[in-house]
Amino acid sequence: MTRAVIFDVDGVLVHGYHARPELQRRWDENLLADLGIDPNRFRDEFIFDIFIKKVVTGQMALVEALDKRLPSLGFNGSPMALVHYWFSHDSQLNHELIAAIRALKAKTDIRLFIATNQDHMRALWLWDKLGLGDIFEDIFYSARVGIRKPENGFFDFIAARIGPQATAPLFFDDTPKVVTAARAYGWDAIEYQTMADFAEHPWVVSQISKP
Repeated sequence: MTRAVIFDVDGVLVHGYHARPELQRRWDENLLADLGIDPNRFRDEFIFDIFIKKVVTGQMALVEALDKRLPSLGFNGSPMALVHYWFSHDSQLNHELIAAIRALKAKTDIRLFIATNQDHMRALWLWDKLGLGDIFEDIFYSARVGIRKPENGFFDFIAARIGPQATAPLFFDDTPKVVTAARAYGWDAIEYQTMADFAEHPWVVSQISKP
């Protein structure tokens, strides 16, 4: 029986931001030395402001938002240079998990998807540059949907596109409130912290153990 298995990006498929601070791998630790941008100000004045409010929901292009904010942060170079620095440093794939996903895909009849809060540019980077498009059927991301997880409309968007499911989708995300919302929506949602959360899930074990 075909089952949809869905993964978040940051903190799951990619080592980087994680809902638990002790599990984070920062992409911006050398941002001040390399580009002269204070990472704390970039986080507070860009990420937690215009980026989350407008870029991640598709209301404003990432480069447009950077053009507006970078000068006040002391950076007068091309926003494209910052984008490349950001994406290339925030691209530590979880190779162990991805190898296990490939093994699962080879063993059973599944449909693989990504569900993530991202802007258009990074979604394309993940899909094309990092090669996730070679593994997954589609990437559902907030700028495409117009709203962020954990809003119900985000799950509605996915449900409409993957179609009716005989078995609840299996979903791995690192953020507790997203997991709670997905469970309330009727998905089998798992809070991902370590590889064991995937590898030891009963359904995954049952499929991998097939001859």
